[in-house]
Amino acid sequence: MRIGYPCINQSLECRVGRTFRLASYSEERLIETVSRNLDCLEEILAYNVEHGMLFFRIASDIVPFASHPVNEFDWQEHFRERFEKVGSYIRSNGFRISMHPDQFNVLNSPKQDVVERTFAELIYQCEVLDLMKLDSTAKLQIHLGGAYGDKGSGIKRFARRYERLDERLKQRLVVENDDKSYTVEDCMELHEICGIPVLYDHFHHICNGGGEPTDQMLHLISDTWVQADGDPMVDYSSQLAGGKKGQHTESIDLDDFSAFLQATEGIDFDVMLEIKDKQASALKAIEAARSDPRFSG
Repeated sequence: MRIGYPCINQSLECRVGRTFRLASYSEERLIETVSRNLDCLEEILAYNVEHGMLFFRIASDIVPFASHPVNEFDWQEHFRERFEKVGSYIRSNGFRISMHPDQFNVLNSPKQDVVERTFAELIYQCEVLDLMKLDSTAKLQIHLGGAYGDKGSGIKRFARRYERLDERLKQRLVVENDDKSYTVEDCMELHEICGIPVLYDHFHHICNGGGEPTDQMLHLISDTWVQADGDPMVDYSSQLAGGKKGQHTESIDLDDFSAFLQATEGIDFDVMLEIKDKQASALKAIEAARSDPRFSG
């Protein structure tokens, strides 16, 4: 079991996802920004190695406007050696890496322009992982999308679009249950159609599930991951006390996390903490997991 957090280390001054306004786009500014983002990524990864956090989600905009028509620069070739260097560090230290296209990427949208933009973004993020020479255990996770009044049709639309993807992208893409529309069971229905692995989001299941036990859900989704995918990936958070339903907690609830580990005893997976204080909660989670034989930090 690897434990990690997404995108930003709040104890460091740098940010991987630095960007700029589209109106101020230039190749010079792009090169400068990507260089700084890669510098920061290297700094975060070094911090994570030192502290045993070997699961990390790279910010989607590490290359700003990479999937936008304005960007005609061959950033892949320009930064090839930098990406290979980062990838070598990732591999040599046993990291698990993921990326997560934002909520505007909807593969099952009825609007063709949205679908085409989603294709372009998925291709770009796949290229980042490919340039790092990471194997197919490095994943892109995406939500199933909108229900549009008919979840069954939404699932079938996603499956049709998935079949259009390049094979190297299919090997990286996983789908997760969300907190409003598509449950774990809905994602399993999609898996039965097209074979896509299912990522279990624990908090989303609490918000939008049928009350099924955590271990049951993990056993269910584990069967969708084959050896080339690596261990299943799990997103974990809990409810913010006093917040609206579905609002992530500011800091990890160690009692809840310990109960989660106990409930999943004997099931292998890597866990991404979607908690607002990022690395601070990851450090606490690692201490809580020290005695768990699955933990590899």
